[in-house]
Amino acid sequence: MNIPNASHLPSRIKDGVALLEHLTPVWFAMVMGWCGLAQAWLRATDGLGNTAYGIGLVAGAFALLLFVVLCLASLLRLQAHPGAVAADMRHPIRHAYMATLPISILLLASLGIQLFWGQDRLLDSALTLGWCVGSVLEIAATVWVISRWFKPAQNGGIQWASFTPVFFIPVVGNVLAPLGGVGIGLQAWATAQFGVGLFLWMVMQTLFFVRLAQAGPMPARMAPSLFITVVPPSIGGLSLLQLDAPMAVAWMLWGIAAFFLLLALREMSVIREQPFSMAHWGMSFPLAAFTALSLRMSQAPDGGWMQTPAILLLALTSLLILGLTLGTWRSLQHGHLLVADA
Repeated sequence: MNIPNASHLPSRIKDGVALLEHLTPVWFAMVMGWCGLAQAWLRATDGLGNTAYGIGLVAGAFALLLFVVLCLASLLRLQAHPGAVAADMRHPIRHAYMATLPISILLLASLGIQLFWGQDRLLDSALTLGWCVGSVLEIAATVWVISRWFKPAQNGGIQWASFTPVFFIPVVGNVLAPLGGVGIGLQAWATAQFGVGLFLWMVMQTLFFVRLAQAGPMPARMAPSLFITVVPPSIGGLSLLQLDAPMAVAWMLWGIAAFFLLLALREMSVIREQPFSMAHWGMSFPLAAFTALSLRMSQAPDGGWMQTPAILLLALTSLLILGLTLGTWRSLQHGHLLVADA
């Protein structure tokens, strides 16, 4: 992709290219949120029938559209503002968002596998390739993030003040591997990758508690990231069920996820006080993941009591993601998002 000399471009296009300097990888959290919402609605088909399936299909299609637009915009940003991309990779917090790209690929591939697997050989090959690319990139991103920890703090190593649940993001991509990998016959690899994520989740959670003890509460603007702690047990429960784990283990992970969700909800008053930013999208995928697990558990022999709460969660998650999408659109129109440190 070659960008013509900026002096020959219309002013509106030049302004748009300039704004891309601030299109950090956190924007791919939108893709994750909509993929999670699609997954949750698809889990509701047993109770809500074809309506849930249709909504899940539309949500998945919208996630794919967002992914394509963001990939094209990111490629343009890489060519127009390579220094901004390099700065993201050096940033003590934003570097972890680099994993949102392979996670988005994995999520989209897993959705495609769930919806279309076995209908066409060429499509199956494309979905398998997409899943493998996402899996390998996610492992690479995880190794890159963790390898930074071996450096001194002044050279990009761990700094307690900047250690937030954003660092859980690479873990998320590993624990969701079985959701798509099992269906395409790559259970061994998906299970191994899940093991990496499960191990790192425990490490990250321990480090986060140490960080709270060492550096105190997180900055108020990072409060939405607390919801990210809900993701590993939520996706972990779904993945373990995909691997035919005992239902008792899934219930334990559901309980852990519910506990962290309650902790995160205690910060809602702080979150509401913050001006809207892309950080608010940190609530979307976690809530969708917990909703999907809750819907799955409501189908268990002893999970009938959860059917109504799970449907209510689905409605709440849908309203949240629609609200975040509308808020993003409005903030873009008013020029509040694509700015420095947004």
